[in-house]
Amino acid sequence: MASDDLIREIAATAARLVVEEGLEYGPAKHRALKVLGLPKRSALPDNELLEDEVREYLALFCADTQPAELAALRQLAALWMERLAEFRPHLGGAVWRGTATRLSNIHLQLFCDDSKAAEIALLNAGVDYDVGQANGPRGQPADMLVLAAPCRELGESVTIALTILDHDDLRGALKPDARGRSERGDLTALRKLLMQQEQDSPS
Repeated sequence: MASDDLIREIAATAARLVVEEGLEYGPAKHRALKVLGLPKRSALPDNELLEDEVREYLALFCADTQPAELAALRQLAALWMERLAEFRPHLGGAVWRGTATRLSNIHLQLFCDDSKAAEIALLNAGVDYDVGQANGPRGQPADMLVLAAPCRELGESVTIALTILDHDDLRGALKPDARGRSERGDLTALRKLLMQQEQDSPS
């Protein structure tokens, strides 16, 4: 059984990869094993511990840049949530949790009555996208539409991943995580976060 110190070292290494390379949590944990020269079957830190380490890394090394980058990503997410309002968009991932940097993707979940409706809406709007897959709420694969959107504040394009879920999945999606926090939020919740962030930022 891996010691707590080793688990924390894996989490700290993974956190650096999340922040510096924009990796998602799963790939970052496995890359951390390789970086540390540990066996592939080594015990991995849970997401809560990894998130704590990410926040600590951000506070130590990115305090001057990360808040503005997060605000830019949240504003871009809000813009796309307005555009996709008919599909009940909810924001999740690092942009929702407040740990995002300019390397992070924006993760939106769309709760659709018709699984193809969002694709048709993007096509009608002339938006180019790629189709991939994500894990759905019951372990089933879900379609993911991936597009690049310009972000004026960052001066570069940002990847937006739209996971297509059934309307019926929305109720379960709003259950809190292990720490009692919501794992995603709608546009109203996101606007509250933006307002709070603006109030907290030094003038």
